[in-house]
Amino acid sequence: MKIFYGIQGTGNGHLARSRVMAKELKAAGMDVQFLFSGRAADKYFDMEVFGDYQVRTGLTFNTSKGKLNYFKTATEAKVSEFLHDIKTLDLSAYDLVITDFEPVSAWAAKKQKKPVLGLGNQYAYNYDIPRKGSDPIADLIMKYFAPANTSVGMHWHHFGQPIVPPIVDALQAKDIVKNKIVVYLPFEDTNDVIKLLAPFENFEFHVSSPSEVTSEFSHIIYHPMACDKFLNELYTCEGIISNAGFAMTSEALQLGKKILVKPLHAQVEQTSNGAALQQLGYAHVMNELDIDAVQHWLHDNHAVHVTYPNTAKILTQWIADGMPKMTMEFIEKIWSHVDVINIERK
Repeated sequence: MKIFYGIQGTGNGHLARSRVMAKELKAAGMDVQFLFSGRAADKYFDMEVFGDYQVRTGLTFNTSKGKLNYFKTATEAKVSEFLHDIKTLDLSAYDLVITDFEPVSAWAAKKQKKPVLGLGNQYAYNYDIPRKGSDPIADLIMKYFAPANTSVGMHWHHFGQPIVPPIVDALQAKDIVKNKIVVYLPFEDTNDVIKLLAPFENFEFHVSSPSEVTSEFSHIIYHPMACDKFLNELYTCEGIISNAGFAMTSEALQLGKKILVKPLHAQVEQTSNGAALQQLGYAHVMNELDIDAVQHWLHDNHAVHVTYPNTAKILTQWIADGMPKMTMEFIEKIWSHVDVINIERK
């Protein structure tokens, strides 16, 4: 089977999930061509698993100080280039197009009448799941940004709906370094993040940043984004502070880390993820960068460890079988392999 796989490059969650899918598809002997859009070509890292991939400009979201800016997103979009990329992307050689919320591949496939499979957390919002911060613009983005004929939504819990667990690599926690905290807040202002963490000198904060940052505080250590380096820090930390992205939180749950999230304002997926995490009791949520919320969370010893199955392998086999309709029996069998354990650390 020849597959064209489009991946949204804004943030790192889509890439993390797609790295796992890429390995499973390759192991199954499938011929896959990857395309990325949403960030500059020189800003991608650790891309070896994707082989000779393509890059397009695509569409991305403009954020400032922890908030999605719809106006700047619209006015700064390179619409003519986006439409040209859709028109010139030739998918005639492929049996299936997979989109991880990537719009160029999705719309090109729609135009060329190719079957499109949508994979990701965003497609779970086709169902009745926790939702917060919805508005007409957000609903239109969810529906039309990367349309698919068939979609598989993912979430941390099924909520009684035909959705599947997250795609997470096989992660094994190592010995935890007490008071070590990983921080990933790429949508927040760097100075605001430093001001948030500075008072807590008894903790060591390892902050992953897409740009070079120098901290004047010895307990706040900045690292450039790199997949292996980030995972090594995540393995040994006590907890994470992050925006409410789906992949990062899924990895932390798989490792049994305590979690504090600050959803990106005006981004319905993140605000809804925050609502779901609160409902499930999987994380603390702060709506602003709040020193009091951080202090309370730092001294809370409760964490949740969720073991998820190899969803990527299950989906790869499902694709190989011709993507039959997912029955509730099939969905329930997948979720039967999920275990949730509450942890109280000293």
